[in-house]
Amino acid sequence: QAQLVESGGGLVQAGGSLRLSCAASGRTFSSYAMGWFRQAPGKEREVVAAVSSTAYYTYYADSVKGRFTISRDNAKNTMYLQMNSLKPEDTAVYYCAARARFDIATTAGSYAYWGQGTQVTVSS
Repeated sequence: QAQLVESGGGLVQAGGSLRLSCAASGRTFSSYAMGWFRQAPGKEREVVAAVSSTAYYTYYADSVKGRFTISRDNAKNTMYLQMNSLKPEDTAVYYCAARARFDIATTAGSYAYWGQGTQVTVSS
């Protein structure tokens, strides 16, 4: 069973950057596919990016392609989301998620483990 803790959120001006981290407990991190999701007030939770267990495959939502980069360091049991050129519409609570499968998934229901979330606010 994985426990996930996000960090790195905060307040940033439009055009700025943030890097989110997701630290995972457990010895099976390297066999888990991971994802970043976000949820803005009044909206459904949506996938931002996902990475396979070996990081060979990645997925990005169209809204963040070219601006966000997902990565993972299996030696450190940590996943990252580098967010550049941030826009006010990126404002949301960001969650990391894990699933006990090698392949990525883009739906929230495919992930069994979730962090508590970290707030990202982008001011205009």
